[in-house]
Amino acid sequence: MAQAVGILEVYGLVAAFVACDAGCKAADVTVENFDKNKPSHPETLTVPLIVVVKFRGSIAAVEAAMDAAEAAANSVSGVVARHIIPRPEDDTQKMLTITGFDKPQKKK
Repeated sequence: MAQAVGILEVYGLVAAFVACDAGCKAADVTVENFDKNKPSHPETLTVPLIVVVKFRGSIAAVEAAMDAAEAAANSVSGVVARHIIPRPEDDTQKMLTITGFDKPQKKK
Protein backbone atom coordinates (compact mmCIF):
# COMPACT_ATOMS: atom_id res chain seq x y z
CA MET A 1 0.00 0.00 0.00
CA ALA A 2 1.23 3.50 -0.84
CA GLN A 3 2.42 5.76 1.93
CA ALA A 4 0.63 9.00 2.70
CA VAL A 5 2.04 12.11 1.01
CA GLY A 6 2.10 15.57 2.56
CA ILE A 7 2.66 18.55 0.28
CA LEU A 8 3.45 21.96 1.80
CA GLU A 9 4.04 25.08 -0.32
CA VAL A 10 5.96 27.84 1.45
CA TYR A 11 7.42 31.23 0.62
CA GLY A 12 11.19 31.00 0.23
CA LEU A 13 13.99 28.51 0.65
CA VAL A 14 14.69 29.41 4.28
CA ALA A 15 11.09 28.66 5.24
CA ALA A 16 11.35 25.37 3.33
CA PHE A 17 14.43 24.26 5.28
CA VAL A 18 12.90 25.34 8.60
CA ALA A 19 9.66 23.49 7.74
CA CYS A 20 11.56 20.41 6.62
CA ASP A 21 13.59 20.31 9.82
CA ALA A 22 10.52 20.76 12.02
CA GLY A 23 8.55 18.10 10.15
CA CYS A 24 11.35 15.54 10.34
CA LYS A 25 11.85 16.17 14.05
CA ALA A 26 8.12 15.86 14.76
CA ALA A 27 7.50 12.49 13.10
CA ASP A 28 9.03 9.45 11.44
CA VAL A 29 8.78 10.68 7.84
CA THR A 30 10.88 10.80 4.72
CA VAL A 31 11.37 14.17 3.09
CA GLU A 32 11.60 14.39 -0.70
CA ASN A 33 13.42 16.80 -3.01
CA PHE A 34 12.19 20.38 -2.90
CA ASP A 35 10.41 21.80 -5.94
CA LYS A 36 11.05 25.50 -6.53
CA ASN A 37 8.83 27.82 -8.55
CA LYS A 38 9.12 31.51 -9.29
CA PRO A 39 5.59 32.94 -9.54
CA SER A 40 4.57 35.08 -12.48
CA HIS A 41 4.21 38.14 -10.23
CA PRO A 42 7.31 37.97 -7.95
CA GLU A 43 7.46 41.74 -7.46
CA THR A 44 4.18 41.60 -5.51
CA LEU A 45 5.45 39.03 -3.00
CA THR A 46 7.61 39.55 0.07
CA VAL A 47 9.58 36.43 -0.88
CA PRO A 48 9.58 35.86 -4.67
CA LEU A 49 10.09 32.10 -4.58
CA ILE A 50 7.64 29.33 -3.75
CA VAL A 51 9.10 26.04 -2.53
CA VAL A 52 7.25 22.74 -2.11
CA VAL A 53 8.26 20.50 0.80
CA LYS A 54 7.05 16.90 0.50
CA PHE A 55 6.81 14.28 3.26
CA ARG A 56 6.08 10.55 3.07
CA GLY A 57 5.08 8.14 5.82
CA SER A 58 2.09 6.80 7.67
CA ILE A 59 -0.97 9.04 7.72
CA ALA A 60 -0.46 9.92 11.39
CA ALA A 61 3.24 10.66 10.88
CA VAL A 62 2.60 12.83 7.82
CA GLU A 63 -0.14 14.74 9.66
CA ALA A 64 2.19 15.42 12.60
CA ALA A 65 5.04 16.43 10.28
CA MET A 66 2.79 18.75 8.27
CA ASP A 67 1.42 20.46 11.40
CA ALA A 68 4.93 21.09 12.72
CA ALA A 69 6.23 22.16 9.31
CA GLU A 70 3.34 24.57 8.74
CA ALA A 71 3.84 26.22 12.13
CA ALA A 72 7.57 26.55 11.50
CA ALA A 73 7.12 28.01 8.00
CA ASN A 74 4.55 30.50 9.28
CA SER A 75 7.13 31.74 11.78
CA VAL A 76 9.49 32.58 8.89
CA SER A 77 7.59 33.81 5.83
CA GLY A 78 4.35 31.90 5.49
CA VAL A 79 2.53 29.03 3.84
CA VAL A 80 0.89 29.14 0.42
CA ALA A 81 -0.98 25.83 0.60
CA ARG A 82 -0.92 22.38 2.21
CA HIS A 83 -2.50 19.06 1.38
CA ILE A 84 -2.23 15.44 2.51
CA ILE A 85 -3.04 12.52 0.22
CA PRO A 86 -3.68 9.56 2.59
CA ARG A 87 -3.45 6.78 -0.01
CA PRO A 88 -2.44 7.93 -3.48
CA GLU A 89 -4.23 6.07 -6.29
CA ASP A 90 -2.07 4.22 -8.83
CA ASP A 91 -2.28 7.00 -11.42
CA THR A 92 -1.48 9.65 -8.83
CA GLN A 93 1.38 7.47 -7.63
CA LYS A 94 2.78 7.45 -11.18
CA MET A 95 2.72 11.25 -11.27
CA LEU A 96 4.40 11.43 -7.86
CA THR A 97 7.12 9.15 -9.20
CA ILE A 98 7.62 11.34 -12.27
CA THR A 99 8.02 14.44 -10.10
CA GLY A 100 10.67 12.84 -7.89
CA PHE A 101 8.57 11.65 -4.93
CA ASP A 102 10.19 8.23 -5.22
CA LYS A 103 13.69 9.51 -4.40
CA PRO A 104 13.98 10.01 -0.62
CA GLN A 105 16.68 12.43 0.51
CA LYS A 106 16.57 12.06 4.27
CA LYS A 107 14.99 9.58 6.61
CA LYS A 108 14.61 10.24 10.29
